[in-house]
Amino acid sequence: MPAINEDSFFFISVDSVCRRPAITCSPELSLVEMARLMKQQNISGIVVAEGDKPVGVVSLRDLRNLIADTPDILANLTVGEIMKTRLITIRAHDYLFKAIFLMAKHNIHRLIVVDELERLVGVMTDTDLLRIQTRSPLYLIKEIEAATSLEQLRSLGKKMIGMLHYALSTNADTQSLIQLISHFNDALTERLIAILASEEGIYLPPGAAYLALGSEGRGEQTLRTDQDSAIVYRDDLSTDQLAEVRRFAARIVTALEFVGAPLCPGQMMANSPDWCHSLSEWKELTARWISVPTPEQMVYFGVFQDLRVVHGDKEFEKELRDHLCLYTKNNGIFFPNMARNIARFKAPIGIFGRFLLGKAGGERGKIDLKKGGIFTLTRGVGLLALETGILGGTTWDKLERLRLLQIFSDEEGETLKEAFTFLVKLRLEKQLSALSSGQEASNLVDPSLLPERSRDQLRSALRSVNTLISIMRNRWQLDMNAPR
Repeated sequence: MPAINEDSFFFISVDSVCRRPAITCSPELSLVEMARLMKQQNISGIVVAEGDKPVGVVSLRDLRNLIADTPDILANLTVGEIMKTRLITIRAHDYLFKAIFLMAKHNIHRLIVVDELERLVGVMTDTDLLRIQTRSPLYLIKEIEAATSLEQLRSLGKKMIGMLHYALSTNADTQSLIQLISHFNDALTERLIAILASEEGIYLPPGAAYLALGSEGRGEQTLRTDQDSAIVYRDDLSTDQLAEVRRFAARIVTALEFVGAPLCPGQMMANSPDWCHSLSEWKELTARWISVPTPEQMVYFGVFQDLRVVHGDKEFEKELRDHLCLYTKNNGIFFPNMARNIARFKAPIGIFGRFLLGKAGGERGKIDLKKGGIFTLTRGVGLLALETGILGGTTWDKLERLRLLQIFSDEEGETLKEAFTFLVKLRLEKQLSALSSGQEASNLVDPSLLPERSRDQLRSALRSVNTLISIMRNRWQLDMNAPR
């Protein structure tokens, strides 16, 4: 392994640290034999496996509690009867920041490492992490978890900006940076919700969920962008519970604004009555958006389709996604109408590679990276994915799955991935640069101020945006079925 310093610690992969094979036992082994094996191997926890698949874990804490609580039946118990089956796992090629996030979130000391087929690779402990680096900016997660006030979270949100500057200097890949931002935003939001409950008595009752939408729902925010959120709840909540839902919805929006998440200008937020509904109401409303795709309702659907439960009942996520997949599949005009709307956002580049720059106001001489590229890529790829039954995940995830499904060629898939990655990285760099200069972060960039290589990459990325539009035009025959 190369020398590890604080810069590179962010993006070391798990398999670089997890070198030891896991010590395992079968569920049928007796507890006495299991304890004897743990003693021989001098380990504080053991993975329970069936073949090459992990099925449970037993720790010294589990044994201690068992001895204290049920000493009379120990001799007759097997491992399978006491093991924990809700495993917290991590992929071998994930980055260490995710490992630290999971350990902090679940208050655990070890993670089971698996490969892409969920086969056991090894075990990584917090001792492994401390062995290679005792001090890292990633421990900002622990600072967030320990925060006791919104003022502290606000300060930590600002600290995150400095950390991202730091991470960018390591030349880490863009996808990893975006994942890191998503993890920190989730941790900040979850801690904020906990503080509202403990300090103000405001909470989301059981049978409800707070949803992140749009870029936050996809897990690919660059910075703490406008809030796009919603709430869903069971149809049978009581009057008192509904009152708690509305109190939570109103307070979380203002609290997030306080710690650094701007309000959505379009009011697509949980505190709006239009974005806080029961499950049946959401199903009825989204069915209407799908059946009658007006321009406004297509915008609403585009934001809502990337829903993700951040807090509350996770079952709503699957139920709503299944509903969206089924209803769009059964509506013949939905996909061409959505595709036609997305295709209106052509990339700002001429046939000879000349940039089509803004001509008025603050956009004069500049390109809007979001409107001129990122929007079309995220919505276009999302629509292609939805048609194949794929909802959830980042745009990178969807591109890979669409490539495997041969929706487009390997070359097209790689070109689109490179385009999206470049545009997102350029946007992040420009936003961080603006903030460090005391200016407001925006999506605008002046191509004339870019190095020549970056200008060439921008041209290539924008051409790829138009390539995606061509793919959509061909797939849904938009030119043949144009409205008259």
